[in-house]
Amino acid sequence: MSEKILVPVLGESITEATVSKWLKNEGDSVEADEPIVELETDKVNLEVPAPVSGTLTKINSKDGSVVEVGALLGSVSENGSFSKKTEEIEKIQPTIKEDNVIKLETQKDEEEPKIFEEKIEAQGEEEKPLVLTEEIKEEPKKTKSKNDQNLSPAVRKIVTENKIDISSIKGTGKDGRVLKGDLINLMGVNPPPSERKIKYGHEEKIKMTRLRQTIAKRLKQAQENAALLTTFNEVDMTNIMEMRKDNQVDFQNRYGVKLGFMSFFVKACVVALKNFPAVNAEIDGDTIVYKNYYNISFAVGTDKGLVVPVLKNADELSFADIEKNIKQISEKAREGKLTIEDLQGGTFTISNGGVYGSMLSTPILNLPQSGVLGMHNIIDRPIVVEGEIKIRPIMYLALSYDHRIIDGKESVSFLKMIKENLEDPRRLFLDI
Repeated sequence: MSEKILVPVLGESITEATVSKWLKNEGDSVEADEPIVELETDKVNLEVPAPVSGTLTKINSKDGSVVEVGALLGSVSENGSFSKKTEEIEKIQPTIKEDNVIKLETQKDEEEPKIFEEKIEAQGEEEKPLVLTEEIKEEPKKTKSKNDQNLSPAVRKIVTENKIDISSIKGTGKDGRVLKGDLINLMGVNPPPSERKIKYGHEEKIKMTRLRQTIAKRLKQAQENAALLTTFNEVDMTNIMEMRKDNQVDFQNRYGVKLGFMSFFVKACVVALKNFPAVNAEIDGDTIVYKNYYNISFAVGTDKGLVVPVLKNADELSFADIEKNIKQISEKAREGKLTIEDLQGGTFTISNGGVYGSMLSTPILNLPQSGVLGMHNIIDRPIVVEGEIKIRPIMYLALSYDHRIIDGKESVSFLKMIKENLEDPRRLFLDI
């Protein structure tokens, strides 16, 4: 009996997908619930499992095919109903005779003494350490170490500072010694084309993935449909960094996860969102929808592009639960195992460009949300503290918001509250 492999229901507003890669070939054995084909959608990549244990008998939609929900991908025959290998064996077995097997074994026995004799004859040659001798001889052939020994201080300095490989340079000095003039001449030589140019040519064209197409579409929609504006502030991270340092070991031993910065930022955002509900709202036509739950989206960079999974009910999570969930969801994102549910329902977004070294940016809204907070790298900067100039770890914050629903006063006050709660993290535990 054959079971159909169908495109599953992909989630809200997703009607089609692209067959990314078949994990099995026709005729391969499969186990029930074993992933056999990968599908790529506008939001996530997902694996379709085998409906039953058996053999993959037919692939109807090949790699790269666009398929709709419910479309036939292939079919699996249950064990006992189809087996390509079994059929082949059944065809071959009747032709095999017992005397043929005996003859084959006899042939093998006859050949074995010959092989043994060859080994005896070659024994004298194996006693010579040919391989070892060749390895020893190859070592002095390397000219780099010899040149290194003969380099003048001036040449050695140029080589070190510019990371020059002199093994390929033909020296004009005595006995092939590399001189300063040789290096200067080398610096005047035009560099070769890039490896990508050599490999792929002057230009290369690659079709955008569905995920990248969706990212581009949504970002363009945000620019066209929302009244985007960004406000900035800075936060002194001294107290948070000291708090993390003092409690890191105990926190990790107790909860099995490191205490990061994201839990502080999530908590600070939740407090600010409760005080400024417009930032946690969205526009639906001519209606404002205020969300009284706090699902924090956070951007994760993957090999296939940026994805924004959601931390559900962040206001009801402890610091430890926030860190555990962020770690778990981030790993799923990088492994391409996010589900549609992981990406839906966000009310506010945090983007951490600081992990890549960003000093300042203007993040774009994740529609239909009305606000996004940009975190950046932490740099020691001179600031005035109680009339004195001191060096403190400073992070720039950026809040991009939809001016149609959030006024300037609300946006500035919202960001200021986040700043205050981060600079004095004790406030987060007092809910003030």
